[in-house]
Formats: sequence, C-alpha cells, structure tokens
Amino acid sequence: MFREYRQFYIDGRWVDPIQGTEFKVINPATEQPAGVISMGGVKDVDAAVAAARRAFDGYSHTTREARLELMKRILAEYKKRLNDVALAISDEMGAPMGMAKSAQAGVGIGHITAMIDVLQTFKFEERQGPARLVHEPVGVCALITPWNWPINQVAAKVVPALAAGCTMVLKPSEYSPLSAMIWAEVMHAAGVPAGVFNMINGEGAVVGAALAAHPQIDMVSFTGSTRAGTEVARAAAATVKRVHQELGGKSPNIILDDADLDKAIKASVLHVIENTGQSCNAPTRMLVPAAKLAAVEAIAKSVAQAVVVGDPKAAETVMGPVVSKIQYDRVEGYIAKGIAEGAKLLVGGEGRPAGIVMGYFVKPTIFSNVSNNMTIAREEIFGPVLCLLPYETEEEAIQIANDTPYGLAAYIWSKDIARANRIGSRIRAGRVTINGASGDMKTPFGGFKASGNGREWGEYGLRDFLEVKAMIGADAA
Repeated sequence: MFREYRQFYIDGRWVDPIQGTEFKVINPATEQPAGVISMGGVKDVDAAVAAARRAFDGYSHTTREARLELMKRILAEYKKRLNDVALAISDEMGAPMGMAKSAQAGVGIGHITAMIDVLQTFKFEERQGPARLVHEPVGVCALITPWNWPINQVAAKVVPALAAGCTMVLKPSEYSPLSAMIWAEVMHAAGVPAGVFNMINGEGAVVGAALAAHPQIDMVSFTGSTRAGTEVARAAAATVKRVHQELGGKSPNIILDDADLDKAIKASVLHVIENTGQSCNAPTRMLVPAAKLAAVEAIAKSVAQAVVVGDPKAAETVMGPVVSKIQYDRVEGYIAKGIAEGAKLLVGGEGRPAGIVMGYFVKPTIFSNVSNNMTIAREEIFGPVLCLLPYETEEEAIQIANDTPYGLAAYIWSKDIARANRIGSRIRAGRVTINGASGDMKTPFGGFKASGNGREWGEYGLRDFLEVKAMIGADAA
C-alpha cells in the first residue's frame, strides 16, 4: 500500500506546506517507496507554533474532567485504527506484523489507558505549610520523536502533554512518519481542539532545530541519539526553555553465577533481537562469569541461529530489516570493527543473511571475549549485535556495568533476589530489571548520564509537562 501524506496538520486542519519538498518513505524490506510526505521549513514551524500559542490560553484552563473525556475519545478512535497503524509501522520501518500490532501499535493503547488512570487521581493542587502548590501546564511544547518505536514515542509525549493542558507541535522522524500521520487523523477524529495538537514533517537539522530554538516554544521533549540531543539542548539554551531528553544507551546485562542460564540467556538474546536491535534500552552488553562463558556461548549461539529473519509480512518472521540504508551501513561498519578489534565472532557477521538479496537485513550477530574498551562495547550500535564480556568477580561486573557514558537501563539475573537488589542499587541507570520482570505503562522511563534527563510514562511523564506555582496567602480570610 502506497500512502501519500503531502499536507501538515495545523490549527485543526490539513494544510499545504509553505516550504514543502517531497520525501519518499522507503520500505526497508523491499527498498521500494512505501509512501511520500512533504518536508517543511522554518515558515511551517512558525505557522504551527503560532497555532499552538493561540490555543494555549483556552486549553490550559480546561478541567480535568474535560481532558479525561478527550483522552477517552482518543482511545476509542485509536483502537479503530490499530490495524492501520500496525501495517504502516511494518511498511515504514520493517517491524514483523505480529510485533507491529501487539507491541509497536499496541503500546499506544497502553499509554492512553495508563494516562487516563493517572489523570483521574493526580493532585494538581496540594498544601505545603502556608502555601498552596499548583501544578500548571508548562506551555507550548515541541515534541521530536525517532523512527525506532514511532507510536510509542509519539504517545509517550503527546498523551501526557494533553493531560497536563499543554499545546504542542509534533515532528516525527521522516523515516517513520506514516504511523504518525494516522495518529494525527486520530487526534482530529477525537475532536482535539484546533491548535492544541499540530504536526509537521521535516529534517531534524531544519524543522527540529527551528522548533528547539523557537522563542514561542516553552519546552522541547526530544527522543533520539545523544549526539542529536546535545544539538537540541544547545539550540534551546538561548531561550532558557525546558529540555526533556530520552537519548542513547549501552545497557549492561549482568548474568550472575547463580542465574538460570537457559532462561536468562534465551530471554536476553531475544531482547536484543527484538525490533532488530533498534531499541535504546536493549541489553547489548552481556556480562558473563568467565567460568561459565563457554556454556553461555553455546546457548546464545543456538538462540541466535534459530531466529527467522525475513519478510515482515510472513507469520514465521521474528526479525525484520533495520530501518534504512544509512542504518544498515552503520551496523555493518560496527560488525567489521568488532572483527578488526579482535572480538570473537560467535555467530552472524557481515552481509545479509543467507538467501536474502534485497532489503536492509542484518545477520543476528554475537561477539564473545569482548573487552569493555572495544568500540562495539562503548558505542551504541542500534542493530542486532550482542557483546559477551567475561568477568571474574561481582565487583568487577559492577565496575564494567558502570563504565559507560550511558545510563538508560540495566539488567540483572540471579536466583538470589536480595543479591540482585544489592547490585542493582549500585548501577547508575534509570531502570534496573531483575530476572526479566516487566514494569507497566506507568513505570518511569528515562536515564542517567548521557542517556538524557527527565522521565516518561505515567505520573512521572505527566509531571515533566507541568510547572509548580506556589500560591502563598491565597487562602487567607
């Protein structure tokens, strides 16, 4: 299905771009166009921001009840389009259809449902001594989202911003804009007031930079690479706007000597493989007791070799392509670098998987005997590449885990929960997952260090779109 989305959504209407140029969205499984969009410019940014600014005074003073009703309408409309969203995501970034529907598109339902629950009980006012503390919307927000989990990141920003009473301009990635366009159609069908939600497409260096620097934007919420995040922060600094960032990761996965190896290694390898490794919280550094390295290698190799790579529309496919030719070349470059630096190639390697001649498909790749100073252990690859790093002592494992500029997530496997918790308390990361446990859609998501600042999801996501005002003496007789 070829989709044409040449207009932007501004002030409650689909409008032609002021400075539009054509951009073809490529299906990474076929290398053929899946759709076409228009790429905007600075004048389009100005128009969208002006619409959001006009709408702010009215929308920021709506009641909790009114925003709850809006959320419920959005949820109902989104459910109607779930299959459309899943197919768009599969076409634009190569996700296998099962995953595209259950995880990639399904997470939109999760974010809206969770925020409805949060909004029902959130305390927008509270007492503190002589003051009444009031939580008010931060203002007009620029929301800049990536291609790897397109609806997850759109929903994780748009939903709390709406719940807080903010107005916004969304700029999705030009590599996965088709699902975001459907999201805009959902907003319109749900009756989001004109100007509250606006969306334009464009390059990060043009539209993203203009949004970050815009004097009428009060907050920028950005998800993407750490490199791009620093540019957003730099552009935003002159106007002293709030900057919320969810950036890269190189997450450690500590396998302790008492862990259930079969369970831990299988789950961990499949976690890296999920979404073709294009997840910022993927457990791509597996820290393994040196005495058990051979056993871990055997399990990991067996799991990786069983992964079915291919057509995202085929029911048996587990892993699709990476998103683009640029990303394919980047991942292949890291695989070559790992080989050149002397890591042991356990499975996978350079080139497409056997039998695949078209598409940006990468072999599930595992390196062993990796030292933490190797490039493949230091830098975020964003592909299906796992590094096995042996360690001798628990203390060494903790040191290796923390020896990274990133701090988004960490993972620990052990039969001794007290031990796992003790180690987890020493890991510098925004999330520590023990034995593959799952949080829910209200569990805060965000990182330490170069992985960003602020938190998304649930109440913490809502709070990041609010300012605190102290009203002192406001209750005096």
